[in-house]
Amino acid sequence: MQEAKWNDGDLVPNGAGDFQRLEGSQALIQRVLFKLSARRGEFPFLPRLGSRLHTLSAEKPGARQALCLQYVCQALEDEDVRVTGADYHQQGEQAWVKVYLQWQGEALEVTAQLGGTGNEGY
Repeated sequence: MQEAKWNDGDLVPNGAGDFQRLEGSQALIQRVLFKLSARRGEFPFLPRLGSRLHTLSAEKPGARQALCLQYVCQALEDEDVRVTGADYHQQGEQAWVKVYLQWQGEALEVTAQLGGTGNEGY
């Protein structure tokens, strides 16, 4: 299945009057990044879409790692992918999450940057 390629919220043209397409693991990575960056509960008709990763900086430092994995698994529960790990890192106002996935026998890594007050950096 092919999906349109997005960049900073815009469809990416292909120069031939259509849009660039992604398929396979590249399409999956795009969906994963979107689901990790969307704030869970912000879409009224899709209340389970997104993650709560933006809330991690407000949690106690000792709880962040376990909550990170929980929030990633929750955000990706409807994908045909297995989350094998997630690492949360914070330095000052910047934070990022590295997610390890298994998809159709392929190991994938996705890194999503979190902003200081939310998901601006995704």
